[in-house]
Amino acid sequence: MSSDSAVRQSEPTHRAGNETGLDIDITGMTCTACARRVEKSLNKIDGATAWVNFATERARVTGVKESEVALTAVKKAGYGAQIHKPGDDAWSQRAAEVRLSSLRRRLILAAVLTVPLMDATIVLALVEAWRFPGWEWICILVALPIVTWAAWPFHRSAWKNLLNRTSNMDTLVSLGIVAAFGWAVVTAAFGFSGPDAWLGFGLVPDGADALYLDVAAGVTTFQLAGRYFETRSRRKAGDLLVALSELAPKTARVRGEDGEFVDTPIELVTPGDVVLVLPGATVPVDGAVVDGRSELDMSSLTGEPEPVPVGAGDRAVGGAFATNGQITVEAEAVGADMQLSQIATMAEKAQSQKAIVESLVDRITAVFVPVVLILALATLLIWLLPLGYSPSRAIGVGISVLIIACPCALGLATPTALMVGIGRGARSGILVKGHTALEASGRIDTVVLDKTGTVTTGSLQVEQTWFACSDHDDVLERIADLEARSEHPVARGILDFVRSAGRTRAEAAAPSAELEEVQVLPGVGIEGIVDGSPLAVISASAAAERVDLGEELTGWIRTQSETQRSVVVIIDGGVPTAALALSDQIKVDAVTSIDQLRELGMRTVLLTGDSTASAERIAERIGTDEVIAEVMPNDKSDVVSSLQESGHRVAMVGDGINDASALATADLGIAVVTGSDIAMKSADIIVVRDDLGAIAESIMLSRKTLGTIRGNLVWAFGYNILAIPIAMFGLLNPLISAAAMAMSSVFVVYNSLRLQRVRLRS
Repeated sequence: MSSDSAVRQSEPTHRAGNETGLDIDITGMTCTACARRVEKSLNKIDGATAWVNFATERARVTGVKESEVALTAVKKAGYGAQIHKPGDDAWSQRAAEVRLSSLRRRLILAAVLTVPLMDATIVLALVEAWRFPGWEWICILVALPIVTWAAWPFHRSAWKNLLNRTSNMDTLVSLGIVAAFGWAVVTAAFGFSGPDAWLGFGLVPDGADALYLDVAAGVTTFQLAGRYFETRSRRKAGDLLVALSELAPKTARVRGEDGEFVDTPIELVTPGDVVLVLPGATVPVDGAVVDGRSELDMSSLTGEPEPVPVGAGDRAVGGAFATNGQITVEAEAVGADMQLSQIATMAEKAQSQKAIVESLVDRITAVFVPVVLILALATLLIWLLPLGYSPSRAIGVGISVLIIACPCALGLATPTALMVGIGRGARSGILVKGHTALEASGRIDTVVLDKTGTVTTGSLQVEQTWFACSDHDDVLERIADLEARSEHPVARGILDFVRSAGRTRAEAAAPSAELEEVQVLPGVGIEGIVDGSPLAVISASAAAERVDLGEELTGWIRTQSETQRSVVVIIDGGVPTAALALSDQIKVDAVTSIDQLRELGMRTVLLTGDSTASAERIAERIGTDEVIAEVMPNDKSDVVSSLQESGHRVAMVGDGINDASALATADLGIAVVTGSDIAMKSADIIVVRDDLGAIAESIMLSRKTLGTIRGNLVWAFGYNILAIPIAMFGLLNPLISAAAMAMSSVFVVYNSLRLQRVRLRS
């Protein structure tokens, strides 16, 4: 019976799986403080251990028997939650899209109303002759939807913080909006006004306090813009798990008791089951090959270009692609125990460890907000009681303290620099995902480079040839005719070589060769009858078993093997007539790129699964400081961790799925454009142009952007520290506070815009 006819659809039956914990999708988190709050709530459950990934908005909980208990804990903390189903991200994606759409609508309304409102309030507040009865209330009505509906995400977050006795950036934003808008309403309703103030060109007219409306509207609009772009960028970080789940097969052909193979959902496969893997299919489990021969394309898992021949007794890894031949595999690891799943888990956990680190702003605002509230209240009481001023005067001074501390510049410091820096990088083919990359880049001292696909091209090329006869063209034509029937990377490299040496028969419109009995030999090569004569293109070891290679060819093969090249021998009519040596080529800009990294003070490390001899040969050619070879895919993240434990700040550069966990574990992950989607989604920085020099440029850009953010924060906090005492002494009325705050914001924006002109090449 053929394998195809032996496959039929099975009725799903339940098989118990291993309980490894709960994955919970969470909605409503706006900052790392939210993630810490959820994590704290989950860890209060008896026996529970939880960690929350703010980037992917997912929690991992172990030690909880009932899922409802965990969901209740998340909801009690004030957030939405649902148990995550493997391979199904519909709920979390839908929730993310709803949140993004909501922010977009609020931002559009706020921006549309803020522009005319700011113009009107400034003109009418400063030019008393242009005022008309009720002008303040018209401005207030225009501002009302901005400070309520548009600013609702900040107010809601601030309320949650209040209930949990904590504070964050949203607390400052909400407080500033409410204080600014509230003062405008108070002055319009009761006619309160601060003393006349000198601006350098004359006294401010009485009633100019309504200018605070532009502060409330401006803060709302700027903060919504920052939150919208941050949310859109952060949403992409969760795509790693989706990409991994799409890579793994959804079904497996499992052998039943009657010996026939049954198409079975992958979640029902258990260790000990025997599965059939057909040519062109993906291995669904980790296990040992029972029968058959094939070549497995492991590039998605190991990053290596050549398929690995496997037969009975060899190990097959889930996620590998069978290029030819069929095999049966006895499952040893399934589901979460597979190497592919472990890579996903390691990557997500490493991302979470970076995401939950407190940012500088969160740490400072945790103290800053309560201090400002205390100072404002103390100012109000001092002016009202010991100094004996009127309630209107005392309230005005107290609110001036709140307004001058409003986090407009503080809130703009990071998102404006981040957006300008990202835009500058995009023009240079460098995508920076978020502030974690910027924070990490400032301390990087070691760059680890994956070999295949990063330092090398990832495709095999013919480097050396040996011919027994002078008629090279005829031999090459016959080889090309045969290799055109194969999809093996070696075949593609040979065809590229033949085409570069001269036109093939097809390209020359010559009569096609007659091919008969073509057979692909897994792990060996290909053979057939070409124009009536047997021709084989096989590995050197297989050729030595068939024919006498002679001393000259044997010596040539030995020389090529010493340089770590793969050799294939052409046997034409039973006689070795030619041999080709192939190798993975080093990228032309690799040496220059390593030199650029060295100029930045970086220590470079070449990381590969290749043999030590091969790796050292490449490292010597490109000039890396250290070589770490013969590293298995799952061990790459361990190598990065080991370097970190020895005191190094590590950047990892890679392109394959096997690099995903290492990219996430590193302090800074950099993925190159030729890599897999999974590698890119694990990285902090993505280089989208075919130029290794962009690696050094990405680090330079990150450092300069981080420096700009730090400068912005120093100015924003310094402004508040200096201005608050002035406001407490009653020397600032609302207009001066608003003007000073606007100047602070302008400075922050201007400082960020300077990144557009920064030079990235040293």
